[in-house]
Amino acid sequence: MSSTRDIKSRIKSIGNTKKITKAMEMVAVSKMRKAIEAVLKTRTYANLSWLTVLNLSRSANGEKEKLHPLLTARKEIKKVGIILITSNRGLCGGFNAAIINKVQESIQKYQKIDERVVAEAEFILIGKKGAVIHRHGQTVVADFPKLDLASEVNEIVPVANLIIGGYLDGKYDKVMVAYTDFVSSSKQIPRVKQLLPVKINQADNYLGIVGQDTRLGLDKEFIEQKEEKYLQSGKFNYEYTFEPGPKEVLDDMLPRLIEVQLYQALLESNASEHSARMAAMHQATEAAGDMVSELILSYNKARQISITSEIAEISAGANALAE
Repeated sequence: MSSTRDIKSRIKSIGNTKKITKAMEMVAVSKMRKAIEAVLKTRTYANLSWLTVLNLSRSANGEKEKLHPLLTARKEIKKVGIILITSNRGLCGGFNAAIINKVQESIQKYQKIDERVVAEAEFILIGKKGAVIHRHGQTVVADFPKLDLASEVNEIVPVANLIIGGYLDGKYDKVMVAYTDFVSSSKQIPRVKQLLPVKINQADNYLGIVGQDTRLGLDKEFIEQKEEKYLQSGKFNYEYTFEPGPKEVLDDMLPRLIEVQLYQALLESNASEHSARMAAMHQATEAAGDMVSELILSYNKARQISITSEIAEISAGANALAE
């Protein structure tokens, strides 16, 4: 058994660690509250704006002439651009590992057919921890800084311009964003969502509406039910009137809506990151407390053994003198 001095030293060391993890937990709680407030404020707008894009895409797909290049799907997928949103720092449990594993699973679903590589993937990183994707044999073409708390959509504009320009120039045939969807402070779900081209009919379960809010009911089933209802009544169609014209309106509108989706994904990821870090630090604090309790018990046992040994020695010495 360790000496009482060693045990006291360990108790002090773990106690100091507990203070640090508790402080980090409180900081994460503060940041999490701000991040959740931001994500909830913008989620409704992001969902409704994405619904507008989906309706435009459906309308465009029904026309002989495509309304806009961003709404036009490529016949062959040769290169995919993936925006990967991770954290800048660790100590957040499996937050980063979960989204990296998710994006790896997703790209394997379309990247290989009969063991042949049919599409190349390029990554655009937001957050330092995403650089680990390079170890998985993936190509990283850009790395953008990420703030702990995003305050305005302008912070995501350079990323949006890069992927929109790449899609219009033909560099990418598909653009996706990988992020962690915030459900609650105890639950975060890694997701991969297709941004370009905009399509609503997707068999891939990894794709959907950014920040899906069940209170709004903005999912594919909801939209299909509404379509069926209004088509039966003859009151529903996807006809839009554009002034001054479709190209001018969509040239300005679609990039803004893509920016909103990226911004919302960043907010979702930030809220998820701080929630995960809060949970990780809370668990670390509790674990440190348990270790201290066990060490105190060991210290008391060691001290008791030492006292008992001393008493036995004194008693033996007294008996020897008495004889």
